[in-house]
Amino acid sequence: MRAEELLPDGRDRIEASDGQVVRKGTIGAFLANASIWSDASTQTAQRAQVERDILDVLPTLRSLGMFDVCVVRDAALQSLIDSN
Repeated sequence: MRAEELLPDGRDRIEASDGQVVRKGTIGAFLANASIWSDASTQTAQRAQVERDILDVLPTLRSLGMFDVCVVRDAALQSLIDSN
C-alpha cells in the first residue's frame, strides 16, 4: 500500500478499525518526540512535555498496530510505553 492510498491528498485523518481517529503526521510526531525524550541533553520541562505528547498518542499507535511490527530499542522508552 502506498501512502496516498491510505491517506489521499486533501485528507488529514482516517478512522482506524477500532474507531480511533488517526491524524496525518501521528507516527512522525511520535518518532520526533521519542528522539527528544531519549536525548540526555533534553531539558526537564521539554522532556515532560514530549512525554505527555507520547502518552497521548499511544492509543492511536496501538490501534494502528505500530508496536506489533516495530520494536522500541530504547529500554527506558519501551518501559514508558509498557507502563501506559
